[in-house]
Amino acid sequence: MIAYPTIAEAGRMLRAGAISSVDLTLHHLERIARLNDRIDAYLVVLEEPALAAAERADAAFRAGADHGPMHGIPYCLKDIFDVAGMVTTCHSRIVPEEPAATDAAVVVRLAAAGAILLGKTALHEFGTGGPTFDLPFPPARNPWNRNHHPGGSSSGSGAAVSAGLAMAGIGTDTLGSVRSPATACGLVGLKPTYDVVPRRGCFPLAFSLDHVGPLTRTVEDCALIMDVVAEPARGGGSYGAELGHGLKGLRIGTLASFHEAAGAIDPDIEAGFGNALAALRDVGAEVVAIDDLPPLAAFQTTALTIHRAEAYTIHQAWLAERPDDYCAISREKLRAGASLGASDFITAQQARGELIARYRRATTGVDAVIGLSSFALPCRIDDQAALGETYRRHMRTPFNVLGYPTLSMPVGLSSTGLPLAVQLSARPHGEPRLLRIADGLERALGRMNTPPGFAWEGARPMGLPDPAG
Repeated sequence: MIAYPTIAEAGRMLRAGAISSVDLTLHHLERIARLNDRIDAYLVVLEEPALAAAERADAAFRAGADHGPMHGIPYCLKDIFDVAGMVTTCHSRIVPEEPAATDAAVVVRLAAAGAILLGKTALHEFGTGGPTFDLPFPPARNPWNRNHHPGGSSSGSGAAVSAGLAMAGIGTDTLGSVRSPATACGLVGLKPTYDVVPRRGCFPLAFSLDHVGPLTRTVEDCALIMDVVAEPARGGGSYGAELGHGLKGLRIGTLASFHEAAGAIDPDIEAGFGNALAALRDVGAEVVAIDDLPPLAAFQTTALTIHRAEAYTIHQAWLAERPDDYCAISREKLRAGASLGASDFITAQQARGELIARYRRATTGVDAVIGLSSFALPCRIDDQAALGETYRRHMRTPFNVLGYPTLSMPVGLSSTGLPLAVQLSARPHGEPRLLRIADGLERALGRMNTPPGFAWEGARPMGLPDPAG
């Protein structure tokens, strides 16, 4: 019996007539009603619009129309994207209480594909800050342990998908904000190549670092949703065109110097990384060390300068007129850009070009690279000192500077029952190859298809036949 279906599994059953989109949507709405107040993933639930969209999806199937892999599939959306007729809160009291006039580009694409929007999810204020209790909305919590941080800033989308309150989520990633909740919540989170998924209708944080990407339970699901929300894959075909092709003969580089720069790494995380490398070798990939990488600190310094300058430009007027309406963490982070001048920004952009060129040379000859995502396990959500370290001790930032497609994926659980993850990255527009490698690793390690324990307390399976059995 399936109680935690993937997009691919549900899609097969929808097309076989074993379930309806209304069934699937009601199942998720019931779970939201029962569990959301324990993890605060959703800010608003769109029950009636979701059911109406599900009825339209079912009617289209009955009429012989099939709009693709997301047809009839319920998903959630970070509340930083516009939905016509709704206020885009950005999890803040700052934004004007005026509804959006049009849908964000990614919402338009998902609607045209027959997907079902269940609601809008929590985030760190404006995609920055952190989990905080001095805003009108509570912070999302980690479904694996609700006292712990779910990662951010796309925290609500990660929590919802992990807990089975949506089948996929859409988030944004400026310094790691899709891959961070994917890492903390045991999901696949993809930051595509810069601008491969359009950003129109998404409130910006830092124009040249912002990416839009999906959070899913499996690599296959990630490829399916990319076929809907992204520009066509380079060379045509599906983003999942290489799935199942195996890894024999592929060369994967390790980012050892980034790890060495991290200092202490949680031993469970190190063990998970070692298991991932062994699994890659077992299925025929060649794992090689990458030499002459730019320093991790250089990427971090460059990214922070660009981020602070661009974010301050966006928020300058509000910071002057309404500083106390921001939460304390956001106010502090956004004000950091006030001390930067044009020369600082230009110097950082020049450094960015040099880092990209050096990284490209260092990674010539490999199909992808593998490294850690976080250096520490998710901390308690109320531990401000540990949260500060969380946003410093990771290696997601380089890939926003580079604009390269990068994916975080689960590789097991720690001794304390929290997800472990690794990060894979490929060259620009190399998403099909990146997803192939992630799929091969997922197959080798086994899919993490067990939901967080709390999320299944008292839950009922959907009563659906298992397509594999």
